[in-house]
Amino acid sequence: MKEARYFYVPNAKAQTELPTEEALHAVRVLRMKEGDELFLMDGVGCFYRAEVVLTSAKRCAYAIKETLPQTKTWEGRIHLAIAPTKDMGRIEWMVEKATELGIDEITFLDCRFSERKQIRIDRIEKIVISAMKQSRKGWKPIVNEMVSFKEFIQTMETNASQQEYSLASFICHCYNEIDKNDFFSVITEQENLKDDVLILVGPEGDFSIDEVQLALAAGFQSVTLGESRLRTETAGLNAIAMTQLAHRKRDNIFNNTHTRMV
Repeated sequence: MKEARYFYVPNAKAQTELPTEEALHAVRVLRMKEGDELFLMDGVGCFYRAEVVLTSAKRCAYAIKETLPQTKTWEGRIHLAIAPTKDMGRIEWMVEKATELGIDEITFLDCRFSERKQIRIDRIEKIVISAMKQSRKGWKPIVNEMVSFKEFIQTMETNASQQEYSLASFICHCYNEIDKNDFFSVITEQENLKDDVLILVGPEGDFSIDEVQLALAAGFQSVTLGESRLRTETAGLNAIAMTQLAHRKRDNIFNNTHTRMV
């Protein structure tokens, strides 16, 4: 049996050909030909089983045979806002693994102690798409340009006052002089199992105290990821994994309760 081949095709149902980069991979690397089966991912919740109908040196046309809607684990979103490391290889690895674990949005923060002030979003996008295809994710994470910490907090504060949805916001830091709770203990509490979760992770030198206080004043909860002092990319992945586990625990409790009631 041939291995299933997945390709990222935004608005796949309205298209008839793979995007250029995906077409080149299909034709030149995978040697796909007329009649071969392939799966398309639109990045917004749908897979499509399709068949190759025509190939050329740089083109690969397809015909959709079946629509395969995907189901989310839960309806909420995980948004990680993180200060990129000086070594881009480390943050790129984090983005790849975060996509595999399951994340909906990534924002890069320019903080007081940030070691990197610029980032290539086009390269990050390619890593996200590759990880999405590899892990068979139905939704492509949104990747945002780098923004200053202050501007990000102000934007989130404005959005929260204008929109009617549940958002649990957390800032992870290591300052002993600022009260903080264990993130996993807090995220598993019923009142924090909101539809959307926003997690802030700082640079190697942590957020500044002023940045932490600014976030707290905007309604963020002060948390720690445990006793170990983690590298930036490890902290980001740890927070995502904890959030995923908390929601799975909630869903299992709900399902078990629902079953007993029936």
